[in-house]
Amino acid sequence: MFCPQCGSTQNDELKFCKACGVNLEAVRHAAVMRNPDEQFDWSRTWLAEMFLSESERKRRKETIERERGITPEMKRYTEIKAGVITSSVGVGVMIFLNILMQGVIMSGKSPAGDAAILSRVWVAGVIPFLVGIALIINGLFVSKRQVEIARQREQAAEKVLSDGEMPELRPAGTDEFSLSSSSVTEGTTQHLSNPRGNR
Repeated sequence: MFCPQCGSTQNDELKFCKACGVNLEAVRHAAVMRNPDEQFDWSRTWLAEMFLSESERKRRKETIERERGITPEMKRYTEIKAGVITSSVGVGVMIFLNILMQGVIMSGKSPAGDAAILSRVWVAGVIPFLVGIALIINGLFVSKRQVEIARQREQAAEKVLSDGEMPELRPAGTDEFSLSSSSVTEGTTQHLSNPRGNR
């Protein structure tokens, strides 16, 4: 069997593709359950997705996430949760390394010059701690704005559906353009002097 996602050859007994992890059991089930009278829809294949524009690909991804129940609020919550977990792991690593290295130093079996290095190994835990803090900050502030934008889009879409008409655009006016006091061609037409003299 060929994997529809990555195109690699897979054993017929496998439930998941070894290369990309796609659910081959679901692919087999869909192939068996398809109505023989049903026309094949090329727009629902991976081949059609190759030719999609970036905006259309993004719109499809958002639609799939919405169908799965993945909302911007859930993404934000997950990001904050990941930040808390990562920063907690960083704190744990710092404490563990500090206690471990202090024990190594107190054992007296390490050279005196190494004690200064070993006493600072705990700093390695600062990296996951800072990554976790960055995820929390991003979830609290940046993702909050993205959630608000997504909510506004949904409200606008609901309004369009409830009203049954598209919102009108305001008429364009020339007062939106700023007038410039200088011209693009100003000062660009200079007379060339004849380097050989007048003839």
